Amino acid sequence: MAKEKLQKTETPKIDRPKKKLFKKRAKQLNRSVAGNTLLFAIMIICGLFMVLPLVMIVNNALKPLDELYQFPPKIFVRNPTLENFSDLFVLMNDSWVPFSRYILNTIIITGGGMVGHVIVASLAAYPLAKNKFPGKDILFSMVVLSMMFSWTVTQIPQYLIISWLHINNNYLALILPAFSFGMGLYLMKQFMEQLPDSLMESARLDGANEWIIFWKIVMPNVKPAWLTLAIFQFQQMWGNTGSLFLRDEQLKPLQFALQQITAGGIARAGAAAAVTFIIAAVPITFFLICQSNVLETMTTSGMKD
Repeated sequence: MAKEKLQKTETPKIDRPKKKLFKKRAKQLNRSVAGNTLLFAIMIICGLFMVLPLVMIVNNALKPLDELYQFPPKIFVRNPTLENFSDLFVLMNDSWVPFSRYILNTIIITGGGMVGHVIVASLAAYPLAKNKFPGKDILFSMVVLSMMFSWTVTQIPQYLIISWLHINNNYLALILPAFSFGMGLYLMKQFMEQLPDSLMESARLDGANEWIIFWKIVMPNVKPAWLTLAIFQFQQMWGNTGSLFLRDEQLKPLQFALQQITAGGIARAGAAAAVTFIIAAVPITFFLICQSNVLETMTTSGMKD
């Protein structure tokens, strides 16, 4: 009798793979063609809306002066010309600081701030993610709290610190503050926490020190993270005017030159459109180069301790 009762109370078990397959098929049956078409149409509209500014930047750089001030404005150029770029070349050659100097300054400031921030953020994130020490949670809470403040709030303290270090009117006045961007440390810590501790433990058993573990194991495995961080920092540094800290004209970046050109009025509108195209083209090109690596999943995403 007891066996018969047990047989009655037992419920049939469903194999997990079959259960997942059943749920997957149920989801596929619930999706309609009309719903997929609507979602696809919304994605196309959003994509066109986001790409429209880029299209206008390219077309404005090729528009003659009369088309730039045409009303209502036209998105696409009718009579494309390269006069805007030639006017920019003549305009910058007439200035006592050559245009190539502005480009060189921008490359130094952007490259130094981007590379330095990726290295500093990664070095700081590694012990926070993989080591235990007193005050770890407090330090990370301070990093998260720093992301709540706008740059304008810390502008005056930052200027006082740079003046105290006597690096005003120097590239370091723009490069060093870029190292302390809290978002980069937060991003790297979150990615490094996904790495299994067994990787580091096996390397230590083989005699590797912490520097070798960091450079040979951790950094290659979080490559999508620091490439994404490099894109964000590149964009931020590329748009820096440096007007707060740099006084000498030969030290100022390309964004400052753009402001000077646009302040010239209607006569310089074509040259301003050409500079806008140059400034926008460089970050986009950098993103396209790194895009394939950024979209990669982590090589250890399927690994568990």
